[in-house]
Amino acid sequence: MSRTQKMIYIALLVAQGVVIGLIENMIPYPFAFAPGAKLGLANLITIISLFTMPKKDSFTLVWMRLILTTLLGGTLSTFLYSMSGAMLSYFAMACLRILGPKRISIIGISAAGGFMHNVGQLLTASFIAQSWTVMLYLPILSFFGILSGIAIGIAANFLLQRVQTLQKFQIAYEHQTKQSWR
Repeated sequence: MSRTQKMIYIALLVAQGVVIGLIENMIPYPFAFAPGAKLGLANLITIISLFTMPKKDSFTLVWMRLILTTLLGGTLSTFLYSMSGAMLSYFAMACLRILGPKRISIIGISAAGGFMHNVGQLLTASFIAQSWTVMLYLPILSFFGILSGIAIGIAANFLLQRVQTLQKFQIAYEHQTKQSWR
């Protein structure tokens, strides 16, 4: 695959992630009894990137998505929360991916990412509030984060099995890493 194809692929995924993130920001919080709980739909792009491109490229994609989404519809505060959640989630998913398909599924990796995203955001909130009591909200957010992670993992699995372009990049990446998730 050429460098140009790779750059276009990354740009398209970033654009999709930004659009999904902006649309999700327009949706009111779906869970009235869990303020701040969101679906995390843009994480779909992160999951897809973890299974179709090298870690360096997927890491760059996550940063580009965070920065562009903030510039187009966020604040410094939303950037801090999004960044801490996204980075902790990304690193957890990247580490779990190393376990391989015999030990963990794409859905399991995504569920862990949903959980760790909430941990990252609550750690940031604890730091800003200078109080660990914010972490008492973790069990409630964890439930929704894991549930959302499972749904996103199912969607990512479906897309990786059905979209030819994603399959092409996944096969090339699997050939590179010698680890098949299909």
